[in-house]
Amino acid sequence: MGVSGRGRPPRPGGGRSRWRALALAAALAGAVAACGPAAGRAAVSLRFDVQRPAPGDAAVYIDEQYVGPLAYVAARGVRLPVGQHRITVERPGYFPWDRIVEADRAPVRLRVVLVPVPD
Repeated sequence: MGVSGRGRPPRPGGGRSRWRALALAAALAGAVAACGPAAGRAAVSLRFDVQRPAPGDAAVYIDEQYVGPLAYVAARGVRLPVGQHRITVERPGYFPWDRIVEADRAPVRLRVVLVPVPD
């Protein structure tokens, strides 16, 4: 068996396996970095302070996705991913309530006032 210049036996495949391992590690690190922010994104608490006469059955939407009735969402709260979100509360007979919020690390508290549409 031959001896490398450092007194150790040569590795099978020479230095190629080390370079392959480094390339694989770099590829995996890139893949994890690309997927990481969406997968491990922090969440922020969203709470509603409902001002009467807001009906409890008004529909709550976050980023145009239905979340549930206002009374339920106000009682339980919602977790928002960090970032910008559009919050909408709607009910027939009332003007829509709409806000853009920036969720960072602090809890978000919104005061909802639904105004009836005049007859």
